[in-house]
Amino acid sequence: MGDRAPVQAIETEFPGEILLYGKSANAIKIQIWVTLIANLLLMVIQKRIKNKSWSFSGLATIVRITLMYYINCYTFLEEPEKDWDKLIEEDISPSSWPSLFD
Repeated sequence: MGDRAPVQAIETEFPGEILLYGKSANAIKIQIWVTLIANLLLMVIQKRIKNKSWSFSGLATIVRITLMYYINCYTFLEEPEKDWDKLIEEDISPSSWPSLFD
């Protein structure tokens, strides 16, 4: 019963789509922990990169977009143009295309 009051407060503040994984007390606790861990990981990445010009929201967006690519996160965040050009060059190179006559 004691856990229900904070849940009701959260439900009234954030109705509907904000609570993705359920409205139970346990589901809300899990969402809060996942958010805290994700923020901690992004802060660690932000402290480790040499290029300090990244904002937190910009960094979160770039990490979210590049999460599914096989690139080194730190080198990409330090020199985005250089690493991105290298990735595109490897992907477009005609030698990697299959030939119809081989």
